[in-house]
Amino acid sequence: MIHTELIAPIGELIRRQAQARPGKIAYRDARKAITYGELATVTANLSGHLQDLGLAPGDSVAILLPNSVEWVESCFAINRAGAISVPISYDSTTPEIAYRLADAGCKAIITTTERAELVSGLQAQMPALKTQILIGAGNGGAARYMDFVAKPAKSLPRDPQDMDRPAFIVYTSGTTGRAKGVILSLRRMLWVAAASWVPIMGLSESDTVLSPLPLFHSYALNLSVLGILAVGATEHILERYSTNEVLAQLRTGQYTFLPGVPTMFHYLLEATRAEPAARFPGLRLCFSAGAIMPAALNREFEQHFGVKLLDGYGITETCTMVTSNWQTGSRVLGSCGLPIPGVLTRIVDPATGKDVQMGAEGELIVSGPLLMLGYHNKPAETAQAIREGWYHTGDLAKADANGYITITGRLKELIIRGGQNIAPAEIEEVVIAFAGVLDCAALGVAHEHLGEVPVVFVVPRENARIDAAGLIAHCATQLSAYKLPHAVHIVAAIPRTGSGKIMRFKLREILDAPPRA
Repeated sequence: MIHTELIAPIGELIRRQAQARPGKIAYRDARKAITYGELATVTANLSGHLQDLGLAPGDSVAILLPNSVEWVESCFAINRAGAISVPISYDSTTPEIAYRLADAGCKAIITTTERAELVSGLQAQMPALKTQILIGAGNGGAARYMDFVAKPAKSLPRDPQDMDRPAFIVYTSGTTGRAKGVILSLRRMLWVAAASWVPIMGLSESDTVLSPLPLFHSYALNLSVLGILAVGATEHILERYSTNEVLAQLRTGQYTFLPGVPTMFHYLLEATRAEPAARFPGLRLCFSAGAIMPAALNREFEQHFGVKLLDGYGITETCTMVTSNWQTGSRVLGSCGLPIPGVLTRIVDPATGKDVQMGAEGELIVSGPLLMLGYHNKPAETAQAIREGWYHTGDLAKADANGYITITGRLKELIIRGGQNIAPAEIEEVVIAFAGVLDCAALGVAHEHLGEVPVVFVVPRENARIDAAGLIAHCATQLSAYKLPHAVHIVAAIPRTGSGKIMRFKLREILDAPPRA
């Protein structure tokens, strides 16, 4: 059942929750908490002040903040002003920030005094970026966030009713090439909550969610920001993921739901291996998305913690979710489940566009009410991605007789060895099961005769020593000879995006770097 009652303008959702549960904590972090009643007042005040500063409907406003209650307040206030939120990672480099501000044409930015000097330098190069709103004390003539949220403005929130207008520009992870701004509407974002988080995950006002997800990603924006508001739940926002902090919070027994990415769940498992029966009272469900969940990790996590860990698949261009495993019914571990209600999927031959036979590998394409509006200022790329109403994900997948979809890799990440295709994820699934391996990634490298051959990068567990020959012998028990790694590289960490995806171009940079003296 799709809960269409949750698809409503932000102002309406806030008023709804403020009336139903005014004293209930909506969001909290390590420093502060805000109730639903306070959220209505604070976002109305901030929205009005943005309008008083000259922000027009459809203008873009950047959010350059760490995970925090203020991040959520800012996002809702921008929407209530009729403007477009542009989330930017707080850890971005100056060129990355400059690119996003310029590409989105931001008229204002909400950030911290820590980033004030950086932003002031960029404002000198961007005449359109006139307004800087700072969280923190001091810093000259810039507007102070705390003054704005504490007192009413001259203007009332516009609270636009048009839910199909651009509401967010979320930049893709940038695993290949320069990041693209994905334009998302509020209706399409909330449709995912209505079709996925509530009917599949059972998210409700009874939940207290612990969120370690980076809010500038679509996954967290959809679930940890919009989904929480839509159902009236309570959420604790971690500034960043920390295994020790997550474990400490879960052990309090106050949390019912933990979203994350596979790497996070892997580290939680590693940190508690010495505890034969680690349990978190009250925790009813964990959910993973953002990257492929190995079946071995899924199985071991559930056995170790005694809590169900569901896996799903989604991307920014589809407002986060496309498929999911369900709490009820059967599951295929290693797969990302079934298409969520209302979503159509096909697996096609990338060369011909025709559907492949059942069980065969092809490109996953998606259609439904969750597709992006397009890439900002990139009509050619938009036309290439969405063809005849189908979004071409660039992800390779296969489906079984019951419709369960398994992601096998990326078209552009395929390793083609002597004309034979190798999905990096297939190698990684085997390598991660080898004793002493904490994390891993596979990559194709040039070969004089074969075109490409696979190599693996391995992060050892603490005090573990990886025997490369033993690892390759282990792979030989489960992989065809042409899929075996030609080399094993020991590294301190696998570079990943905030949503957990492997940045393989960073691994290539490691290979290309000159040897250290």
